[in-house]
Amino acid sequence: MNEEALKWQVLDTEQLLHTPVFDVLSQREQAAAGPSGRYVAMEAPDWVMVIPVLGEDFLLVRQWRHAARCLTVEFPGGVRDGAEDPADTARRELLEETGFKAGRLTKLGSCNPNPALFRNTFHCYLAEELIPTGSQHLDADELLSYERHPISEVVERFGSPLYAHALMGTALAFYLRSAARREERK
Repeated sequence: MNEEALKWQVLDTEQLLHTPVFDVLSQREQAAAGPSGRYVAMEAPDWVMVIPVLGEDFLLVRQWRHAARCLTVEFPGGVRDGAEDPADTARRELLEETGFKAGRLTKLGSCNPNPALFRNTFHCYLAEELIPTGSQHLDADELLSYERHPISEVVERFGSPLYAHALMGTALAFYLRSAARREERK
């Protein structure tokens, strides 16, 4: 089948649920090849994750994840505020969650976190030359601590209960690709 035959057209959209985090939509769609149906999509702000590096360690945050009902250790990150530049979101989230500023911030990549369901983009940044400010700036309901973990341990143990956040795996893939490119240039 050619590409045009694989495409679908959205005929109408209905909001099923509005939440502070995302909206759930029902879409009536028609495929160029004939089939039609109703499909669910979630409209959410873009997500940003930042990989802070201190020597041979990552600076990670430990926090409670309500849906999974457990503590996880992951890279700092959060939701992009409106039209905020994703790099500014990365800087803001790093400062809020860890109290560190990035002396150097590098975009590692962007992707769709789950194109079957979500209409947003996930952005990933590398933060180096970290500057401690001495204080976090957490939201009222944000309870987390930050800690250093060896890069090799995080890579080796990703997917274990402690490092279970799937977007962290995506961020690790971006990081490892970037590290391999840096090695090739040497």
